[in-house]
Amino acid sequence: MNVITIERKILEKNDEVALQNRTFLEKLGVVAINLLSSPGSGKTSLLECVLERLQGRVAVAVIEGDVHTDLDSQRVARYGVPVVQIVTHGGCHLEAKLVQDALARLPLERTQALFIENVGNLVCPANYDLGEAMKVVVISTTEGEDKPLKYPAAFRNAHALIINKTDLLPYLSLRVEDLKRNARQVNPALVMFETSCVTGTGIAECCEWLLGRTSVTP
Repeated sequence: MNVITIERKILEKNDEVALQNRTFLEKLGVVAINLLSSPGSGKTSLLECVLERLQGRVAVAVIEGDVHTDLDSQRVARYGVPVVQIVTHGGCHLEAKLVQDALARLPLERTQALFIENVGNLVCPANYDLGEAMKVVVISTTEGEDKPLKYPAAFRNAHALIINKTDLLPYLSLRVEDLKRNARQVNPALVMFETSCVTGTGIAECCEWLLGRTSVTP
């Protein structure tokens, strides 16, 4: 019972800060997108593709979360966008207070869309509200079609599912329709995209949807 009580208190405090973040971002007109995935889903590569396509169309900022190193923020910075790296030093997820501290270091008055790349993990990040406007789950075709059933919270709380690395489908036994069916079983309202950072498949459609969620006209 003590563990449950402590966890509840931690989440309650996190939710308080998340509400502060959400209110702050909404007042500025910034749409925050929390990107969730397992390690190796191609989340950073996908973000790079999105940043390249959105250049000149929408003002973007990025918060990068990782257990160690600032390698991902170095990759993102090449696209000329403001980026803050959060290193959790072993922590398996971002929390609202970490994001709040990072927000203070970004030019949000000149930002329309904020991408928060969470730590690679489909378990803990699903339980922590960061103050985002929406969650987007990225899953690789190499992960199998059962991920939505094994990690339902991540998919249940998401607005969209991006099925990445579709260029590998000819070499895999995965059936995309089975994956989608499992995802709809958890969350019937999920918007779904099939993408490849190698061929560029689906990137344009994904970006147009994201633009439609901001104040920018697609």
